[in-house]
Amino acid sequence: MALVYQPVMQLSGILVSLLGWVLSCLTTYLPQWKNLNLELNELEIWTMGLWQACVVQEEGGMQCKDFDSFLALPPELRISRILMFFSNGSGLLGLLLSGFGLDCLKIGERQQEQKKRLLLFGGMLFWISGITAVVPVSWVAHSTVQEFWDENIPDIVPRWDFGEALFVGWLAGFCLILGGSLLNCTICSTEVHPSSVHYAVAEQQDQCQRLETETRP
Repeated sequence: MALVYQPVMQLSGILVSLLGWVLSCLTTYLPQWKNLNLELNELEIWTMGLWQACVVQEEGGMQCKDFDSFLALPPELRISRILMFFSNGSGLLGLLLSGFGLDCLKIGERQQEQKKRLLLFGGMLFWISGITAVVPVSWVAHSTVQEFWDENIPDIVPRWDFGEALFVGWLAGFCLILGGSLLNCTICSTEVHPSSVHYAVAEQQDQCQRLETETRP
């Protein structure tokens, strides 16, 4: 049964990881990491991402402006840029390695050990990609909560709130970690212990000897 479900688990791991990688790339460029609603003008919603700040107006649509300087950004946004780039790169490399290690791929059928190693490395890269996607969105969410409940800021000052990109990033990290876990589970389920191999060889030899004795006149 393990051999039957192994290709299904591998394909499921690849598809879930692919979904997580796409969501991770989408999180990197979405401008809705933080949202700001102005009580004085409820028709405007300000948003902030890693690359630009935008204002959404009910009649004028969305207008965005890129950040002028990388060093002028808050520390959480600067580090988030680097981590999200690293997450996207490691996720892409994991897709390439694990793709060549799939059992349904006819390339390298006789090199099963190397294909297992590719799957193992791909699963580990998915874990790394998932963790590096969860860390920046969690850091930005933590800083947003701290600023929201900061007693030193007057109540009349508008507060930033969670943006949609944070939830997309959390989902991306979960999918990447889940996909890597599925791939590594398929490797663990296909390991064959030496004792079982020795028992199978001995049983086969006994059957051969039994057939020889039966066929003798």
